[in-house]
Amino acid sequence: MRIAAAFAALLLVSTACAAAPEPPDLARPQAGPVRGLVTEHQRQFLGIPYAAKPVRWQAPQPAKPWTETRDATKPGSLCPQEGTEYAEVSSTDEDCLFLNVTAPKTGDGKPVLVWVHGDGVVGGGHLFDPAALVRTGDVVVVTVNYRLGVFGAFGYPGLAGSGTFGLQDQQAALRWVRDNIAAFGGDPGNVTLIGESYGAQSVSAHLLAPASAGLFHKAVMQSPMTLLDMPAGALMPGLEAGPWLAWRSAEEVTGVGAAMAAQFGCADPATAVDCLRALPVEQLFPLMRIFQAVAYGNEVLPDAPDSAYGQGKFHQVPVLLGTTRDEHRAFVGLFYDLAGQPVTAEQYPRLLRTAFGDQAERIAAEYPLSAYPSPSVAWADLLTDRMWARGTSRLAELIGARNPLHTYEFADREAPSYLPFPDTFPTGAYHAAEVPYLFRDAGFEQDSTQPQKDLSDAMIRYWTGFARTGAPAADGLPPWPRGQVQSLAPGPDGIRPVDFAAEHRLDFWAGVAG
Repeated sequence: MRIAAAFAALLLVSTACAAAPEPPDLARPQAGPVRGLVTEHQRQFLGIPYAAKPVRWQAPQPAKPWTETRDATKPGSLCPQEGTEYAEVSSTDEDCLFLNVTAPKTGDGKPVLVWVHGDGVVGGGHLFDPAALVRTGDVVVVTVNYRLGVFGAFGYPGLAGSGTFGLQDQQAALRWVRDNIAAFGGDPGNVTLIGESYGAQSVSAHLLAPASAGLFHKAVMQSPMTLLDMPAGALMPGLEAGPWLAWRSAEEVTGVGAAMAAQFGCADPATAVDCLRALPVEQLFPLMRIFQAVAYGNEVLPDAPDSAYGQGKFHQVPVLLGTTRDEHRAFVGLFYDLAGQPVTAEQYPRLLRTAFGDQAERIAAEYPLSAYPSPSVAWADLLTDRMWARGTSRLAELIGARNPLHTYEFADREAPSYLPFPDTFPTGAYHAAEVPYLFRDAGFEQDSTQPQKDLSDAMIRYWTGFARTGAPAADGLPPWPRGQVQSLAPGPDGIRPVDFAAEHRLDFWAGVAG
């Protein structure tokens, strides 16, 4: 009897051990176990490789599995980038395809948000703190590194994947999320792809890309450049006009690549790509912005975006889409005023003639200098209307004809500024001003007012409500029906419908631009 009792006791102990939950700082994705960080409200796992170290200008490959528990308490390397006047970060490490997972401490089946950061030449996933989204919204957030600039969008005749390597990295990250996020408490069947600026441009590309189908179930695009053209001088003084702000045909990308290769001493087509691959990372930095645009007309992105959206050839998922009230002040503030070339009253009519030809006088009458605090602000505001509001309104029209769509305008014109604008430049609700309202960091906590913090809370609840159900809704917040543009600003009446078309003079621009 004693022996039987001993065996029974041993069985109970072994059963209890087998049923014991994993410690909260441990997760077991398919590639191998990882040990992260645990705080009062969340678990965080940093620097997880979602793909192997990439070969320069080749498609990403799966990461090699591991058996020993991997330390996930520090972020992985940023992808190669050179610091800018507005982002003092840099890296020369091409082993950079890492992601970060932040999750609630307990529970399974949480909605998942996958964040694709913006800019396209600088940045990285771990530079964005998702703690407030996770804590307030009870969601899992994944932030991603991907190849940038010339390393992500270079092209050359005959080079497979030309102009799409960064986009393919993001697809690899989404496949990793599909296969692994349940190990962190996320629901692989409820993934929202979210991005801002260049990141939103990437989201819009994934809506079109055949291989991205089924990898996400909702999409958030904050200030996408999808259907924006570029009048002459729009981004910086002297820059020529372009049909697209952030797209290029595969033919154009590979042609530019061939020309650049020759300038770098790699002119022989038989060896040019290998020749360029042998160059040190930093030697390619001058090409970062030249190869920032995503290429179409290839296997990854077959059709021109305007044609594809116009024909409804995009994935059928709910979409949240919006802009900021004063988008283009960021570009004029940085690339005109900060660069020491503010727009003057004498230059203003010349800029209009260069950009708009014989329509210049009509536009000057609609946007007279007397209505603005400076010629730079006049130039910025008319381009906000002409480029951002016009292009985003057209995108909303096309998407909304087929998909569930909610639209917004971030309108806090006193938003804290984290870019090095001149002190005399009124930034308004500038491009990217809304990002700290979702990814709240110490700077936002210090610089924001209580009404701005309240707006941040509301936006987080709207965004995570959308991730949960496909509609930006939460108890106690103003309703947000489809078909209206929701203005998001601080104060008791700051969240309300706005007549976006009237505010941005879209009828006027329809007559000017057709």
